[in-house]
Amino acid sequence: MRYVDVKNDVAFRKIFGNEKKKIILISFLNAVLGLEGTDRIRKVTLLNPYQLPRIINEKASIIDVKAIDGKGATFIVEMQVAEVDGFQKRVLYYQCKDYASQILVGDEYPKLRPVYFIGILDFNYFSGKNYLSKHLIVDGETGECVFKDMQFRFIELGKFKKDIGELENVIDQWTYFIKNALKIESVPADVVDEGLKEAYGEAERFRWTKNQYDAYIKAGIARQDRIGEITFAEKKGRKLAEAEKDKVIEEKDKVIAAKENELKEAIKNAKLDKQKNEDLARQLAELQKQIKG
Repeated sequence: MRYVDVKNDVAFRKIFGNEKKKIILISFLNAVLGLEGTDRIRKVTLLNPYQLPRIINEKASIIDVKAIDGKGATFIVEMQVAEVDGFQKRVLYYQCKDYASQILVGDEYPKLRPVYFIGILDFNYFSGKNYLSKHLIVDGETGECVFKDMQFRFIELGKFKKDIGELENVIDQWTYFIKNALKIESVPADVVDEGLKEAYGEAERFRWTKNQYDAYIKAGIARQDRIGEITFAEKKGRKLAEAEKDKVIEEKDKVIAAKENELKEAIKNAKLDKQKNEDLARQLAELQKQIKG
């Protein structure tokens, strides 16, 4: 194993939040946003740079890197390793919070700059087939996007199925690297993007110190623990649901059985006319059909 798992908390921040290798984050942002020519990002300022002592004990299910470019736009790059309840609401809250915090009460609204949320998901979430999806605030009738200051991009790693020979562009190459780093033996020959080359270099195990690698292993264990907790909760929830379903069926069977006995007794003991006996017999037959169904 030459490279570390890029999805790991420590590895992700060491690669994308590296103050000395900002070219890595710049390359990824340009690729995922599809920026070309004069629109390309040239420089960024990291708002939460990689600092090993700070991140060792942080939550392992959500990993993020924040940066601002030369035009004042904010970029939130997040690695989500497990689906959590209320995920979409948290994303909206997170982005709106960053957008609103740019100005104080009384400041002019034109000072606000765009905020881009880029989520890398280690699970499938959206109904579309493409691994890379773009989400905007648009007019429901015309599809026009007027509110451009808040945009979202999501990479769903589970939907990325391309092999090394099928990669068509830089974002394909980036996604292949993020998903498959543990399996890769060397930098693919067709990788020419300097930022992605640097990312491969930062992911090489032999470049890591003992403390860095120990933290990487600890983060991996924490991630597996978190996934285990979610899996256990899901299994427990299913068992409770099945138990409740069985209880409902049992109660229903008791009610039907009681009614069946009641009808049988009425037919047997009551001195009723022929028509009423026939009605009771019909009710009993219908009840027995319910039991069989």
